[in-house]
Amino acid sequence: MRLSDIVLLLNALWFGGAFVQFSIAQANTLKILLPREERSNPIAPTLAASVAFLGGMNLPIGLLSFYLLAARPLFFQPVEAQLALFLFFSACHFSQFAYNLPVLMRGGRVGVAYWPVLKGPMLRIFVIDAGLFAANLAVALRLAMAS
Repeated sequence: MRLSDIVLLLNALWFGGAFVQFSIAQANTLKILLPREERSNPIAPTLAASVAFLGGMNLPIGLLSFYLLAARPLFFQPVEAQLALFLFFSACHFSQFAYNLPVLMRGGRVGVAYWPVLKGPMLRIFVIDAGLFAANLAVALRLAMAS
């Protein structure tokens, strides 16, 4: 299995998992985002329902990764197409990683605001998105140097 195949598989699993977390396990996601004392807040159900949009955005990215890996379509054969798509995947992971950086710089959860970036599930999300950003970028750079 090539490095690009491994990265596509990891993309598919990660973005597919994000779909499940945000669109199917909304109540669990709410527990990650809100401190216990704020979960009875009347706005909490709206927040839980709104995270489904995050899952909706992650699902097509995961499906695209899986499709490219499983079907190996002709349009994905040229190096330029692979380069563009790996840069796209890298940007997807970077955007999710980058939005946690300001939260991290503020010290994570501040009172009832934000979420704890340096512990629990958010730390795992932060680290995996950073790693997959770097992995996708590495594949893109490797493709760029080879062409």
